[in-house]
Amino acid sequence: MTTKEGGGVIDVLRMRLHALNDLALTLKHVHWNVVGPHFIAVHEMLDPQVDAVRDMVDNTAERISTLGGSPPGTPGTMVAERTWDDYEIGKAEAIEHLGALDVVYTGIIEDHRKAVRATDEPDPVTQDLLIEQLRKLELFQWFVRAHIESSGGKLATGAHDGESAAARKAAEQAKGKP
Repeated sequence: MTTKEGGGVIDVLRMRLHALNDLALTLKHVHWNVVGPHFIAVHEMLDPQVDAVRDMVDNTAERISTLGGSPPGTPGTMVAERTWDDYEIGKAEAIEHLGALDVVYTGIIEDHRKAVRATDEPDPVTQDLLIEQLRKLELFQWFVRAHIESSGGKLATGAHDGESAAARKAAEQAKGKP
Protein backbone atom coordinates (compact mmCIF):
# COMPACT_ATOMS: atom_id res chain seq x y z
CA MET A 1 0.00 0.00 0.00
CA THR A 2 1.36 3.42 -0.89
CA THR A 3 1.52 6.29 1.59
CA LYS A 4 -1.27 8.02 -0.33
CA GLU A 5 -3.45 4.90 -0.23
CA GLY A 6 -2.73 4.49 3.49
CA GLY A 7 -3.80 8.09 4.08
CA GLY A 8 -7.04 7.41 2.23
CA VAL A 9 -7.72 4.34 4.36
CA ILE A 10 -7.00 6.35 7.52
CA ASP A 11 -9.54 8.97 6.38
CA VAL A 12 -12.15 6.26 5.83
CA LEU A 13 -11.43 4.74 9.24
CA ARG A 14 -11.54 8.16 10.90
CA MET A 15 -15.18 8.58 9.88
CA ARG A 16 -16.00 5.01 10.93
CA LEU A 17 -14.39 5.77 14.30
CA HIS A 18 -16.60 8.83 14.72
CA ALA A 19 -19.70 6.87 13.70
CA LEU A 20 -18.94 4.00 16.08
CA ASN A 21 -18.17 6.33 18.99
CA ASP A 22 -21.44 8.12 18.30
CA LEU A 23 -23.30 4.80 18.14
CA ALA A 24 -21.88 3.64 21.48
CA LEU A 25 -22.99 6.88 23.11
CA THR A 26 -26.40 6.74 21.44
CA LEU A 27 -26.99 3.15 22.56
CA LYS A 28 -26.10 4.12 26.13
CA HIS A 29 -28.41 7.16 25.88
CA VAL A 30 -31.27 4.88 24.83
CA HIS A 31 -30.36 2.43 27.60
CA TRP A 32 -30.77 5.25 30.16
CA ASN A 33 -33.88 6.82 28.63
CA VAL A 34 -36.07 3.90 27.63
CA VAL A 35 -39.38 3.51 29.49
CA GLY A 36 -42.58 1.52 29.21
CA PRO A 37 -43.67 -2.09 29.35
CA HIS A 38 -40.72 -3.31 27.25
CA PHE A 39 -38.19 -1.37 29.31
CA ILE A 40 -36.24 -4.29 30.76
CA ALA A 41 -36.01 -6.22 27.48
CA VAL A 42 -34.59 -3.23 25.61
CA HIS A 43 -32.49 -2.00 28.54
CA GLU A 44 -30.76 -5.37 28.87
CA MET A 45 -30.50 -5.95 25.12
CA LEU A 46 -28.47 -2.77 24.68
CA ASP A 47 -25.62 -3.36 27.15
CA PRO A 48 -23.98 -6.15 25.08
CA GLN A 49 -24.39 -3.97 21.99
CA VAL A 50 -22.64 -1.07 23.74
CA ASP A 51 -19.78 -3.35 24.78
CA ALA A 52 -19.38 -4.77 21.27
CA VAL A 53 -19.47 -1.33 19.64
CA ARG A 54 -16.88 -0.06 22.13
CA ASP A 55 -14.65 -2.96 21.04
CA MET A 56 -15.21 -1.90 17.43
CA VAL A 57 -14.14 1.63 18.37
CA ASP A 58 -10.95 0.34 19.96
CA ASN A 59 -10.13 -1.94 17.01
CA THR A 60 -10.76 0.88 14.54
CA ALA A 61 -8.56 3.30 16.49
CA GLU A 62 -5.80 0.71 16.72
CA ARG A 63 -5.98 0.11 12.98
CA ILE A 64 -5.60 3.86 12.37
CA SER A 65 -2.51 3.81 14.61
CA THR A 66 -1.15 0.72 12.88
CA LEU A 67 -1.38 2.54 9.56
CA GLY A 68 0.58 5.48 11.00
CA GLY A 69 -2.33 7.76 11.77
CA SER A 70 -3.48 9.41 14.96
CA PRO A 71 -6.99 8.30 15.96
CA PRO A 72 -9.16 11.25 17.00
CA GLY A 73 -10.78 10.38 20.30
CA THR A 74 -12.19 13.67 21.53
CA PRO A 75 -15.90 14.55 21.49
CA GLY A 76 -15.20 17.94 19.91
CA THR A 77 -13.44 16.38 16.94
CA MET A 78 -16.20 13.84 16.47
CA VAL A 79 -18.92 16.49 16.54
CA ALA A 80 -16.98 18.84 14.26
CA GLU A 81 -16.25 16.17 11.64
CA ARG A 82 -19.37 14.02 11.65
CA THR A 83 -21.82 14.28 8.78
CA TRP A 84 -25.01 13.39 10.67
CA ASP A 85 -27.22 15.04 13.27
CA ASP A 86 -27.38 14.12 16.93
CA TYR A 87 -29.86 11.47 18.09
CA GLU A 88 -33.22 13.21 18.51
CA ILE A 89 -35.16 11.14 21.04
CA GLY A 90 -35.01 11.74 24.80
CA LYS A 91 -36.99 9.78 27.39
CA ALA A 92 -39.46 7.68 25.41
CA GLU A 93 -41.25 4.36 25.14
CA ALA A 94 -39.12 1.41 24.09
CA ILE A 95 -40.90 1.07 20.75
CA GLU A 96 -40.12 4.70 19.86
CA HIS A 97 -36.44 4.28 20.63
CA LEU A 98 -36.33 1.04 18.66
CA GLY A 99 -37.88 2.72 15.62
CA ALA A 100 -35.28 5.48 15.83
CA LEU A 101 -32.42 3.02 16.47
CA ASP A 102 -33.37 1.13 13.33
CA VAL A 103 -32.76 4.36 11.38
CA VAL A 104 -29.42 4.84 13.17
CA TYR A 105 -28.30 1.29 12.39
CA THR A 106 -29.35 1.65 8.75
CA GLY A 107 -27.15 4.72 8.38
CA ILE A 108 -24.16 3.12 10.12
CA ILE A 109 -24.48 -0.07 8.06
CA GLU A 110 -24.81 1.79 4.75
CA ASP A 111 -21.70 3.88 5.51
CA HIS A 112 -19.77 0.82 6.69
CA ARG A 113 -20.59 -0.91 3.39
CA LYS A 114 -19.23 2.11 1.50
CA ALA A 115 -16.06 1.89 3.62
CA VAL A 116 -15.75 -1.81 2.80
CA ARG A 117 -15.87 -1.00 -0.92
CA ALA A 118 -13.38 1.87 -0.49
CA THR A 119 -10.83 -0.38 1.23
CA ASP A 120 -11.14 -3.36 -1.12
CA GLU A 121 -8.10 -2.65 -3.28
CA PRO A 122 -5.69 -0.73 -1.08
CA ASP A 123 -6.12 -2.60 2.22
CA PRO A 124 -7.86 -5.98 2.54
CA VAL A 125 -6.84 -6.14 6.23
CA THR A 126 -8.90 -3.03 7.00
CA GLN A 127 -11.67 -4.34 4.78
CA ASP A 128 -11.72 -7.55 6.83
CA LEU A 129 -12.03 -5.52 10.05
CA LEU A 130 -14.95 -3.57 8.62
CA ILE A 131 -16.68 -6.72 7.34
CA GLU A 132 -16.46 -8.31 10.80
CA GLN A 133 -17.95 -5.15 12.30
CA LEU A 134 -20.74 -5.26 9.72
CA ARG A 135 -21.65 -8.79 10.79
CA LYS A 136 -22.25 -7.57 14.34
CA LEU A 137 -23.96 -4.32 13.34
CA GLU A 138 -26.40 -6.19 11.11
CA LEU A 139 -27.08 -8.68 13.90
CA PHE A 140 -27.82 -5.83 16.32
CA GLN A 141 -30.15 -4.23 13.81
CA TRP A 142 -31.96 -7.54 13.49
CA PHE A 143 -32.40 -7.59 17.28
CA VAL A 144 -33.87 -4.08 17.14
CA ARG A 145 -36.11 -4.89 14.19
CA ALA A 146 -37.47 -8.01 15.89
CA HIS A 147 -39.34 -5.66 18.21
CA ILE A 148 -40.82 -3.47 15.46
CA GLU A 149 -41.47 -6.00 12.69
CA SER A 150 -44.65 -7.94 12.00
CA SER A 151 -44.61 -11.68 11.31
CA GLY A 152 -45.07 -10.75 7.65
CA GLY A 153 -41.84 -8.75 7.65
CA LYS A 154 -43.38 -5.28 7.69
CA LEU A 155 -41.59 -2.72 9.86
CA ALA A 156 -43.84 -0.66 12.14
CA THR A 157 -41.86 2.41 11.11
CA GLY A 158 -42.70 2.07 7.42
CA ALA A 159 -41.33 4.83 5.19
CA HIS A 160 -40.02 7.76 7.21
CA ASP A 161 -37.87 10.87 7.10
CA GLY A 162 -35.59 10.31 10.09
CA GLU A 163 -35.42 9.13 13.64
CA SER A 164 -38.29 11.20 15.04
CA ALA A 165 -40.67 10.16 12.28
CA ALA A 166 -39.66 6.50 12.68
CA ALA A 167 -40.18 6.73 16.44
CA ARG A 168 -43.64 8.28 15.97
CA LYS A 169 -44.70 5.65 13.44
CA ALA A 170 -43.47 2.80 15.64
CA ALA A 171 -45.44 4.21 18.60
CA GLU A 172 -48.58 4.64 16.51
CA GLN A 173 -48.32 1.11 15.20
CA ALA A 174 -47.87 -0.23 18.74
CA LYS A 175 -51.06 1.60 19.77
CA GLY A 176 -52.96 0.09 16.82
CA LYS A 177 -53.11 3.23 14.71
CA PRO A 178 -52.45 2.88 10.95
